[in-house]
Amino acid sequence: MPPRNVVIVGATGAVGQEFLKVLEQREFPVKNLKLCASAKSKGKTMKFRGETLRVEELKAESFKGQEIGLFSAGSGVSKEFAWIAAKAGCIVVDNTSAWRMDPRVPLVVPEVNPKAIARHEGVIANPNCSTIGMVVVLKPLHDKARIRRVVVTTFQSVSGAGAKAVEECIEETRAVLAGKEYKRAIFPHQIAFNCIPQIGQKKETFGKDGYTDEETKMIHETKKIMEDDTIAVAPTCVRVPVLRGHSESVNIETAKPLTPERAREILGSSSGVRVVDDPSRMAYPLATDVAGHDECYVGRIRRDPTVDNGLHLWIVSDNIRKGAALNAVQIAEML
Repeated sequence: MPPRNVVIVGATGAVGQEFLKVLEQREFPVKNLKLCASAKSKGKTMKFRGETLRVEELKAESFKGQEIGLFSAGSGVSKEFAWIAAKAGCIVVDNTSAWRMDPRVPLVVPEVNPKAIARHEGVIANPNCSTIGMVVVLKPLHDKARIRRVVVTTFQSVSGAGAKAVEECIEETRAVLAGKEYKRAIFPHQIAFNCIPQIGQKKETFGKDGYTDEETKMIHETKKIMEDDTIAVAPTCVRVPVLRGHSESVNIETAKPLTPERAREILGSSSGVRVVDDPSRMAYPLATDVAGHDECYVGRIRRDPTVDNGLHLWIVSDNIRKGAALNAVQIAEML
């Protein structure tokens, strides 16, 4: 692939910084790299391949001459600038929720539905981080046994809410251990030593059906990525005091019989998946081990005795890497 002009929108954020690492580590053929962010970040410097690059304020003119845009600056920014970039000839890979369910926009996980990339009209969407980790593991099983139903509970790290959320978790933990009061700004309840069954900071995140926006995303995104509207998905999304790495307890019901042994065999040869499943050695995926790794890890694969053709799985992936930056760069590589 010939070198490309690449622009990162939201370069100073957690995912933006991860974009830089992934582009460098995977030796992506970058001709020129432009870093853009909000006005308050203008003038900051960042390193890429030994060079110091200065962050520019994002403007409509920022996309002139750019070929690939990696966006992760919030859905509001994407709604304002994604199609401006596309009209300027810059193909956008957007990491926000702005365009995921737009019929014009492919929603892509390269290990799952790479052919969808070809249908883009200038914008390609990166799925939700919790959805990515799950579908990478489920797609190979779906291809062999057809998944009818998924019941998933996520255990999502605080980094999914941004760098300030990580800082709040750390500082609140220190305050609780010291017996001091802490005034939180990000989470609706104490996150230190606690689990919050709500992703999103406001009560408005709950819909009339009682599901949060995050849970609704998992339902619709799974169907779109797997290209199968018949899959029933019932999610509960939980924020936990883990700094990096989303874990998921996943129960599936398949149309065809699928033993745990066969599932391990299928997943062991699947792209983007690593099986860690040896209960005799207490070996199973852990967020602390997965952080910084590309694969989606799976273990605790066992039969569900309450239904025909049911399996339990435990899935863990790095939400900043595969759940965001890496997936977007993989899409860019396929472009």
